[in-house]
Amino acid sequence: MSWFTNLKINTKFNLIMSLLLISLFLIAAYLTYERQQTLILKVAVDNARTIAKQIIETRDYMSSVVHDEPSRNYALVPQVVATQVAKRMTKGSPYYVRQVSLRYRNPENRPDEYETGLLKQFATKAVKESYDVVKVKGERTFRYLLPMVAEKSCLECHGTYDEAPQFIRERFPRGHYSYNYKVGEVVGAVSVRIPMTELFREIGTNLKLDLLIRGGIFFIMIFIMASLVRRAIINPIRSVSEAIANVTKTGNFSERIPQVSKDEVGQLIGSFNEMMEELERKTLQRMESEDRYRKFIEMTQSAVVTFLENGKIVISNRKAEELFGLSKQELLGESIFNYMEDGERLKQGIAVYLREGKGGGVGETTHHQVKDTRGRLTDVEMALSASRTDHKPLFTAILHEIRSEK
Repeated sequence: MSWFTNLKINTKFNLIMSLLLISLFLIAAYLTYERQQTLILKVAVDNARTIAKQIIETRDYMSSVVHDEPSRNYALVPQVVATQVAKRMTKGSPYYVRQVSLRYRNPENRPDEYETGLLKQFATKAVKESYDVVKVKGERTFRYLLPMVAEKSCLECHGTYDEAPQFIRERFPRGHYSYNYKVGEVVGAVSVRIPMTELFREIGTNLKLDLLIRGGIFFIMIFIMASLVRRAIINPIRSVSEAIANVTKTGNFSERIPQVSKDEVGQLIGSFNEMMEELERKTLQRMESEDRYRKFIEMTQSAVVTFLENGKIVISNRKAEELFGLSKQELLGESIFNYMEDGERLKQGIAVYLREGKGGGVGETTHHQVKDTRGRLTDVEMALSASRTDHKPLFTAILHEIRSEK
């Protein structure tokens, strides 16, 4: 990214805004495409479900009202009526509807490989419906199947061979798999098929037009925003960018910029100088304080650890390393709560102090047990104190090991 850092501010802004707007543009286009696909699929499912239910309702109705009429007019057989209704409903539309069954009587109702697989699933587990977009002869096709369940009226023709009407027995001999239906079992399904290629092609056409229009709008937005920002922001600060470049590169807080005006740019320079002065003073103070503190705790004969409110250890001495069984590098960043046998009680005490400003064991000497990396427990007396730096609370624990007298 060194090439990017060497670009002028105006170029950086144009590049960033272009990438941002292009990203938003592509995301919006993708979401639009996905939304259209989802909408098309939802419409296909709703229409297929409606058609399939109408077919089943037609078949069930005919099955409940006809009696011996089919013996004189085969076209009144409920299944035949439902099939013809389906053909008329979908005539002239891209929908293809038929009834399928593994125990078919009409060869036109023989299921294909996809339908056979789903019918076998319907027979073994309860499924309300099934739909998917699959490839048929290289084209994306929507497939929908709604299970058909045998009802009592179906048994008049699909019960036992001996109870079937004469015209049925004449057409289908004893032992045919279309007999012996059971009430409640899945005996077939209404299958709906819709070619999706043309619909998806329309989505692609609409997407291209949408991309073209949005691309033009985004280009105009980039040009206008770049011009406004260059005049209002970039040009005024360009005159001082070289002066502060050395400070930003070196991080040397002793750097100062001459203030030659009192306008907005001059105020920016004055604020920068004040900030550098304050940072330099605080940095020196912190470094001196930390150095004195580290030297002091190394001189003590007890383990000393300083940690944040979440228990993260930030300072430790050699005695603490020996007590916890970890090197300084390993100990820093670890939670002191994990190495105290009653770590949860200590954590709750810290929370009490942060909430109430007192208590929680702070300012007291209490008995604890320290658990090192080998699981060995050591009795200690802990003197806990609290301080604050950079608006963050710090806690220092002096752990004096209690040695049993022999």
